[in-house]
Amino acid sequence: MAFSLNKIMLIGNLGQDAENKFTTSNVSVTTYSVATNNSYKGKDGQWVNEATWHNVVSYNLPDFLKEGLKKGKKVYVEGRLSKRKYKNKQDQEIHVTEVISEKVIPLDSKDSGYGNDSDRETNSGSNSYEADTNDNSSDVDDLPF
Repeated sequence: MAFSLNKIMLIGNLGQDAENKFTTSNVSVTTYSVATNNSYKGKDGQWVNEATWHNVVSYNLPDFLKEGLKKGKKVYVEGRLSKRKYKNKQDQEIHVTEVISEKVIPLDSKDSGYGNDSDRETNSGSNSYEADTNDNSSDVDDLPF
């Protein structure tokens, strides 16, 4: 099998409070958007700031993290890029690109709304979240780099 890689890493600010829903099989699905910024010089020599919005989907986030994912908070998200399509009520085909998170780390100070100290201790003393992907793919420790 040929080697391939689908990895995305973002540092940005949340565009709105995260929304949490549950699937019929009781899996927690949290959705939110993250804005990343890019600056470049325009034709007139002035700096232009440009935001890119990324839709993020996280599965089974711990409660303290879900509650802390509020508009404006800075966050690191690591995951994979996913594309899907569906038909809306008007029978139009809609294409969606989203980041399926594997790791979420709040980057604001610890007293900025990501739960209290007892919440953090239930997550092995860390205020980050790493998904258990269990996809049985090849072991990344065996890679030559």
